[in-house]
Amino acid sequence: MEKRYTKANLPEKICLACGRPFAWRKKWARDWDNVKTCSERCKGLLRSQRR
Repeated sequence: MEKRYTKANLPEKICLACGRPFAWRKKWARDWDNVKTCSERCKGLLRSQRR
C-alpha cells in the first residue's frame, strides 16, 4: 500500500545548499530519497560550489 501524507504530517528535509527546511511535494513522490535541494536555484548553487 502506498504511503499517504496529509498536510499536517508531510516529511521534511534540510536543503544542502541553503540550509533551510523544505517539505515534501507531490512531484517528488517517486524520487523523494534522491531530492537534496529545495529549488532549482539551490541545485545550481550546489553544483557551482563543487567545482
